[in-house]
Amino acid sequence: MAKYLLLKHYRGAPTPANDVPMDQWTPEEITAHVQYMRDFAARLEETGEYVSGDALAPEGMWVRYDGGGRPPVTDGPFAETKDLIAGWMIIDVDSEARAVELAGELSAAPGAGGKPIHEWLEVRPFFTELPTISD
Repeated sequence: MAKYLLLKHYRGAPTPANDVPMDQWTPEEITAHVQYMRDFAARLEETGEYVSGDALAPEGMWVRYDGGGRPPVTDGPFAETKDLIAGWMIIDVDSEARAVELAGELSAAPGAGGKPIHEWLEVRPFFTELPTISD
């Protein structure tokens, strides 16, 4: 089994077929979209392929280590990820082909007008072992 991150973007990926921002959807369209995501995750839980997933709020901050005391915090400038990354799902599947298959299915979540979004999802494998550095 290999773990993959299915990363959903607000923007920054190629334009989806149903390119209507979620803040312009009706409450019913948002509910249908969220339910699709929940049903998808529940089905993958049954097959043992679901690890975790969540949506992200647009707020965020930078934090870093700065010695003792309170770490410095700033609300920007960001690499704009808070405007880009909408959420993610982690799956644990037998192959890259299965990860691609599931990402394609997840891309069909309904959006405006109840039509599939056909959004682009970023599919990233997790390291299965740490990279080796040699001289």
